[in-house]
Amino acid sequence: MSQRSCLSIILAAGEGTRMKSAVPKVLHTIAGLPMVAHVVKAAEAAGSGELALVIGHGADEMRKAALKFAPRAEAFVQEKRLGTAHAVLAARAAISKGYDDILVMFGDTPLIDPEALAAARLKLAEGAAVVVVGFRTENPSGYGRLIEKAGKLVAIQEEKDCSDEEKKITFCNGGLMAVAGRHALKLLDQVGSKNAKGEYYLTDIVEIAAAQGLDVVATEASFENALGINNRAELAQAEGIWQQRRRREAMLSGVTLIAPETVFFSHDTEIGADTVVEPNVWFGPGVKIATGAKIHAFSHIEGATIASNCDVGPFARLRPGADLRTKAKVGNFCEVKQAIVEEGAKVNHLTYIGDARIGAGANIGAGTITCNYDGYSKFFTDIGEGAFIGSNSSLVAPVSIGKGGYIASGSVITESVPDDALAFGRARQRTLPGKGKELRERFSQAAAARKKG
Repeated sequence: MSQRSCLSIILAAGEGTRMKSAVPKVLHTIAGLPMVAHVVKAAEAAGSGELALVIGHGADEMRKAALKFAPRAEAFVQEKRLGTAHAVLAARAAISKGYDDILVMFGDTPLIDPEALAAARLKLAEGAAVVVVGFRTENPSGYGRLIEKAGKLVAIQEEKDCSDEEKKITFCNGGLMAVAGRHALKLLDQVGSKNAKGEYYLTDIVEIAAAQGLDVVATEASFENALGINNRAELAQAEGIWQQRRRREAMLSGVTLIAPETVFFSHDTEIGADTVVEPNVWFGPGVKIATGAKIHAFSHIEGATIASNCDVGPFARLRPGADLRTKAKVGNFCEVKQAIVEEGAKVNHLTYIGDARIGAGANIGAGTITCNYDGYSKFFTDIGEGAFIGSNSSLVAPVSIGKGGYIASGSVITESVPDDALAFGRARQRTLPGKGKELRERFSQAAAARKKG
C-alpha cells in the first residue's frame, strides 16, 4: 500500500454560526491548533501525498490559515452549499489527476486517528471500491445506519428513513469515506438530488456502487474518530479527549504527571522521560523539554526550551524565546522572555528576565528586573558567568555585567560592570538617631487632631 498514491479531500466549508463566532468553524483550535489542521496531520500520517481543501465561508481567511498548516494543499471553493457530494466535486480537478486512493474527511472532526485512515486505505488496496468508516454506539439515535448484507455494505440509511428494524442497528456512519480513484468521478457524477433540499449526498455512492456490483465495505473505528464539532460545548469535549490521549501518551513514555487531569499540553509539546510535572501546569505551543526536568505547580510555559535537569516554578512563566540550559533554575513568581539561562544559573524568585543572557552559574537575587524596554525599542542585558546580582536590582539595558561581577542589593545599574567588579547604584544611607521616635509622635498627634476635627 505504501506505493499507492493518495489524495485527501477535506471538507472545510462550515460556517461559525453555531459556534457564535465570526471565525470559520474549522479554524477554532484544539490544543492550540485549528481543528482542520488536526485532520490534515492525520491524513499526512496515513500516507496522503496530496491535499485538497474545499472551503466556502471565510474562504480568504481559510486560505491564509492553510498556508501555515497545509502549505502544499490546493484550495477549492464550494460556491453554493448543495451537499457533501457537491462539495467533493468542487475538487474535481484534483480528483481527475488519477490517484489510487481518495480519502474524504470533514474539517470539523479533529480526533480522527491516522490508523483509521490507514485501515480504510488497506481495504482499497485489497480491492474495495468504496470504504466507509463506521463506529458502534449503544445510543445510535440521530446517526445514519450502516446496512450490511453478507459482510458487504449495501446502503447508508439516514435515521428518518430507517425501518423499525434498521433503527436497532448500532453500527453507524462516521462520515469518513475512502474511494478508489478509478471509480471516484464516475460514482460521484451519478449522485442525484433525491431530497427536498435539492442537495447531493456523498453517502449515496454506497448504493450506487453496490448496485453496480462493486465491492463496498465498512471498517470500524472508535466513536471519537467521528466526533464532529458544532458548538463550543463540543469543542471543549474534543479538547478534553485530546488532552486525555496526550497525557496517557506522555506517562507511558516515562513522564510523571502527578495530577494528569490538571496538566494541559499543546499539539507540539515535546517532553522527555523522567520529567516530573506537578499539578496545574499549562504548556502553550512550541515547548521542548529534555529529560529529568521538574516543572512545579501553577507554571505557564510557551515557546520555551528547557534542557535536562532544569527546575521551573512554582508559579513561573516562561514566554517565547526562554532557553534554559542544563540544571538551570527559574523559581517562583519569575518571568523569563527571549533570554538564555545558561547551565546551573539560578533565577530564584520574584524576578523578570527579558532580552538577556544569564551566564553559567550566575545567581539572580529576588526582585531583580532587566529593564529592557524604553517604550519604543528592546535592549539586551548580558550577565557573565558566575555573576551575583543582589536582590531588588534594576539592570537598565543595554548593559553588561562581567564574569564574576557583583551587584549590591537595591542597585540601579546603568553602566556596564567589568569582570570581578563590585557595583553600587543606590543612594547613600543616612541614620539619624532619635528621629524615628520623633516622627511617630508627630504622626500620632496629627492623626488624633484629624479625629477631633
